[in-house]
Amino acid sequence: MLTLKCPFTGAMLDETELHCGGEAHRKRFGPGSSDEDFETYMFVRENRKGVHFELWMHAYGIGKWFIAARDTETLEVYGTYPAQTTEPPQDIKDAITAKRPGWSWREFE
Repeated sequence: MLTLKCPFTGAMLDETELHCGGEAHRKRFGPGSSDEDFETYMFVRENRKGVHFELWMHAYGIGKWFIAARDTETLEVYGTYPAQTTEPPQDIKDAITAKRPGWSWREFE
């Protein structure tokens, strides 16, 4: 079972207490954007093996959204941080690079 640490309360939560909101750090397009931009936002996902950044909500608790950095190959969780953060904290980036040399943060679209 997936267990994530709530960055707000510090509690370790089983996935049964959480709600997954999909891929994090997606670029949203405003009024006047093209149909292609809207289609990309709605339907195109990274969906690759390796490091993923996912939105999770502490559904049966405080109800706040946070982001979990985890590896879909090894099931390792590198850390969690508030959803309002635009990129992962440096300690999470360092933990990922230590396990996956050559990995680097990039801007998501």
